[in-house]
Amino acid sequence: MVNERNFLPLLKKRMELFHAIGDYVLLMKRVFSRPEKKSMYYRQVVKEIESLGVNSIGIVAIISAFMGAVITLQTAYNTESPFLPNYIIGVAARDSILLEFSSTIVGLILAGKVGSNIASEIGSMRVSEQIDALEIMGVNSASFLILPKIVATVLFNPFLTILSVLVGITGGWSVGVFTGVITTESYINGIQYGFVPYYITYALIKTVVFAFLITTISAYYGFTVKGGSVEVGRSSTKAVVVASVAILLFNLILTQMLLK
Repeated sequence: MVNERNFLPLLKKRMELFHAIGDYVLLMKRVFSRPEKKSMYYRQVVKEIESLGVNSIGIVAIISAFMGAVITLQTAYNTESPFLPNYIIGVAARDSILLEFSSTIVGLILAGKVGSNIASEIGSMRVSEQIDALEIMGVNSASFLILPKIVATVLFNPFLTILSVLVGITGGWSVGVFTGVITTESYINGIQYGFVPYYITYALIKTVVFAFLITTISAYYGFTVKGGSVEVGRSSTKAVVVASVAILLFNLILTQMLLK
């Protein structure tokens, strides 16, 4: 027999989850309604591309360079064998960066940087009643505030992924040659060996899905925040956690679907 004391909290949590999913779907319905003034949305998209995309180039480039270097060194030290060709280091670095790092790991990094930015920005507007003021003026606040962010990240994040791939592979090459674990010729041969162009498509599809998840989940937690500045901070943290879990879940689903 199920203990009532344990059952009620579990039921409450599940009901809260279904309630949150329902609110999220309803919010997305408002977000993707027809814009009132397209020119205004265009200006907002350009602004959000700079804020959410261009300003993320630095951290993506730095982390990609170091991760490419680490992947190359770890592969070199774990494949020290006279029976394995040296170019296998380049193959492993290329596939690791393409299949997982530049899409999933960078997505998790952006969930922390971009997600917290979106949740705190919209949450601050909610608690300061700026969103209420927009709605009083007849503006669809959900569409005006969230849709440009979605468009900006979905358009620009694939460029961040491509940048991450290039910088990661370059970082792996530079450290590999500098430490002497692999020559330039062997590394380039490994990058070219057995290359599957579809892997690029796979990485970009995941990037677009992750960009949508990061933006919409973070915007939802910011848009629905209640209370003051403390609650804005909590909603920002919750947005990062939920977006990260969603990325990992959809990474599993998309890998199963796209790499059969």
